[in-house]
Amino acid sequence: IVFGDKSCGHFFESAGNVDLAGLEDVQDYIAKLKKAHVLVDHNERAQRVLDQANKLAADMNCTVKTGIAQVTETANLVEWPHLLVGKIEDRFMQLPAEVLQSSIQTHQKYITLENVSDRSMSPHFIIVSNRVADSTRDDIIKAGNQRVLRARLADAEFFWTQDKARKLEDYLPQLGDITFYAGLGSVHDKVRRIEKLAGDIAPFISGCDPVKAQRAALLAKADLVTGMVGEFPELQGIMGGYYAVASGEDSDVAEAIASHYRPQGPQDAVPSLPAAMAVSLADKIDTLVGFFGVGAKPTGSKDPYALRRAALGVISIILESQNRIPLAKLFVKAASYHGFDNLDEALQPFLIERLRVSLLDQNISHDVAASVLQTATTDDVLLLADTARALAAFLATEDGAGLLAGWRRAASILAAEESKEKRVFAPTIDPNLFVYDAERALMTAIEALGNEKQDVQTEVPDKAQLLQQMQALGNLRTPIDHFFTEVVVNDSDPAIRENRLGLLALIRSHMQQVADFSKIEG
Repeated sequence: IVFGDKSCGHFFESAGNVDLAGLEDVQDYIAKLKKAHVLVDHNERAQRVLDQANKLAADMNCTVKTGIAQVTETANLVEWPHLLVGKIEDRFMQLPAEVLQSSIQTHQKYITLENVSDRSMSPHFIIVSNRVADSTRDDIIKAGNQRVLRARLADAEFFWTQDKARKLEDYLPQLGDITFYAGLGSVHDKVRRIEKLAGDIAPFISGCDPVKAQRAALLAKADLVTGMVGEFPELQGIMGGYYAVASGEDSDVAEAIASHYRPQGPQDAVPSLPAAMAVSLADKIDTLVGFFGVGAKPTGSKDPYALRRAALGVISIILESQNRIPLAKLFVKAASYHGFDNLDEALQPFLIERLRVSLLDQNISHDVAASVLQTATTDDVLLLADTARALAAFLATEDGAGLLAGWRRAASILAAEESKEKRVFAPTIDPNLFVYDAERALMTAIEALGNEKQDVQTEVPDKAQLLQQMQALGNLRTPIDHFFTEVVVNDSDPAIRENRLGLLALIRSHMQQVADFSKIEG
């Protein structure tokens, strides 16, 4: 590679090479290229685009709809951004806003606008030109870009008209020609599976009509064989919703079809309607069970089928909707719909690991998450998440910190003695062997804890009841402190020593029913 002290300026606007000899510093380099109509700093380019776009939008009572990431991407396609306003022909404004958005923003890299008054799609868009302002040339550039967009929108208009000529249900047979995945049948097979699974899920979602859920599941993938989705794959589901309305389907069914792919990432909203939640869960559970069943599970950093995202989607829907979903039973049903003899045992731990990631994203510390999830025996994602949050809140209190210190002392003594004797001490107590009031007080506090827990857990505890459980644990703090202040555990009398170690084992037993406190750091 030959290098020297000259660089190229703007291809059109620069007189020739830029002499970089004798540069004083980086700012001198940036200034010289700027004179040659090249903005070196990509942040400056992006900010110039954004500032100009906001001003042009405001002049038309609009706001910029395109996100900052795509504005930055567009800014990186030019050296000297100059913005122009284009116009969408009136005939194309009857197309769905998402079609316009995809054509203008995703495919053509223009900036889309929305009206301030009602947040509807504006008929204007912004072109990012790579030339210095010139009124005559600007008109030519604008006309050329509008001509290109017109051709793309004419295609979209054709697909929109042609696709609506048939009912959405009429596209179902063609799904049989699309293989979902080797060993998992066609997309039509998948649709039939999630139709049944959505019906199984519906009773566990508040306000969910199983008939609507199953109808939406049946039609959820039908738009995959339409012309519009063939041209704009990113609109799958969304177009299905529009075509469902055009076919006379119930509005809830249409919305469920439109939103069943959501959430597609941590920043994406979950479906809001009950039927949509049922279809989205059914789709994701079917995918997880299916790919695990044929051995196509994620390995290391590789996740070609986005199974981690699907699992996080399941968790997000459950946590956002506050519905208790029996995942283990649904996994078994999904496996039977696939025709599998057994469910892959790795799936449940995989989902728990995704829950751990979700809790970390909610600012739950890794040790608190581990303490709740490490030995989890329930498939109740909502209960596990609520327990982790309640535990985190409790440990942040003075009682929580004090109880943790007492737990550690008790656990340390038990570990040492159990290591010596090569056995685990049972939580069995003989009150007749108590010598000190501190022993009796601790036993009374533990018994009260047991009674409290029995009252709280007549049903699955809600958030308030979990906090109540934590507060009840906090009542152990003072009795434990007094016990260790006044009592020597390793008494010379073997029976008394055994009894006191059993008392510590009883504390351990009660606390481990909430979480594995040995995982908690600090």
